[in-house]
Amino acid sequence: MPIKEDVEHGVEEEIREPLMAENKNLTDGLEDHDESSKGHPWMVYFYTIVAVCGSYEFGSCAGYSSPTQTAIREDLGLTLSEYSVFGSILTFGAMIGAITSGPIADFIGRKGAMRVYSAFGVAGWLAIYFAKGALSLDIGRLATGYGMGAFSYVVPVLIAEIAPKDLRGALTAVNQFMICAAVSVSFIIGNVLSWRALALTGLIPCAVLLIGLFFIPESPRWLAKMGRQKEFEASLQKLRGKDANISHEAAEIQEYIATLENLPKAKLLDLFERRYLRSVIIGVGLMVCQQFGGINGICFYVSNIFETAGFSSTVGTITYALLQVVVTGLGAAMIDRVGRKPLLLVSGSGLVAACIITAVSFFLKVHELSLNAVPILAVTGILLYIASFSVGMGAVPWVVMSEIFPINIKGQAGSLATLVNWFGAWLCSYTFNYLMSWSSYGTFILYAAINALAILFIIGVVPETKGKTLEQIQASINA
Repeated sequence: MPIKEDVEHGVEEEIREPLMAENKNLTDGLEDHDESSKGHPWMVYFYTIVAVCGSYEFGSCAGYSSPTQTAIREDLGLTLSEYSVFGSILTFGAMIGAITSGPIADFIGRKGAMRVYSAFGVAGWLAIYFAKGALSLDIGRLATGYGMGAFSYVVPVLIAEIAPKDLRGALTAVNQFMICAAVSVSFIIGNVLSWRALALTGLIPCAVLLIGLFFIPESPRWLAKMGRQKEFEASLQKLRGKDANISHEAAEIQEYIATLENLPKAKLLDLFERRYLRSVIIGVGLMVCQQFGGINGICFYVSNIFETAGFSSTVGTITYALLQVVVTGLGAAMIDRVGRKPLLLVSGSGLVAACIITAVSFFLKVHELSLNAVPILAVTGILLYIASFSVGMGAVPWVVMSEIFPINIKGQAGSLATLVNWFGAWLCSYTFNYLMSWSSYGTFILYAAINALAILFIIGVVPETKGKTLEQIQASINA
């Protein structure tokens, strides 16, 4: 929505004068607003480390079931059906977390919400650790899933709200890096620890997060939205450094908040109004592109894919996990240099190529042609797929989602986008085996087609947000 001149000048004067009066050591006017970059953003880095403990908790939940399946079934005498419920109920918990995460984070603040989600994680892991049967396992898995779904929304939003514009993309992308790292660690240590001991490791990120929250300020943008002026200024100053000039950034945030105060409180149906529709299409559309391109089906069943293609599942899975972590870190380092959109396009192109290569390998196997080439093509396709996904499509949709929604609809819109993401994750993982039974190479041709459509969506709809403040991004998209 465009910022009206009368609001702009009125709010600017109301906010700038008291700020300048309280900061007499700063020069007059806004010419020196770039001095904010001269502060020491150590608090931003520390804040990010604390916040991404939620991301690590996410990855711990996602990676828990794969290495523990045999041991849990043997110890508790579970049938395959009972264990399948245990594994899949995580996604339903995540959907509930996605629906409620935005409103809770808007109502009690980002820090308060993180405490609530950590408590669910702690309760869930303890329920799994002390479980004597399927019911306790399922309750614990549902609780950890709830925290997982909520963290998937609030962590990137929180980082985006506290980070300077030149660091926002890289710091937000650390969210995906920590998820990948936690999944890989769970795969590795799950082969050494018992399933109960592995559950206790899930308590560690929750504990670090709960302790760290005592040492970091609340999101300044949320404080500004709630009208807590002194706390807002103190939080922003602490984040930017005691010597930083925050006057321009504070004025810009307050100015944008003032324009939003003239709007009615957003409801779910309001998201489909014309002024918000583009940001909703971008946010939800990127989640569809991310999940429906096949990632969860491939991730959950990568061992079976390698075995089906005649390649060692152990070697393939370890290589897959390590490559995922390395390339995700590379993408996080590049996102503020090359931009969001180029990474998405490179990622999408790689996904199409990877799916085609994998489809060719299965086509050759089904028709018994060049069988020696089948394992090589399958491994090449799968590793190219995860590398391509990790460099862009894994992290960037979450970064963009955290940037594009105005703060008055961020809770509702973020919950909708996160819910779509988790629904897509469930649908993809649920249908993968059925699709592979129908046609192994046809499955990957279908994924290639979906990823090709994703490229067209990115080219035509998704804007570049690199180097812009959240207020500039949201004003341009929702104009």
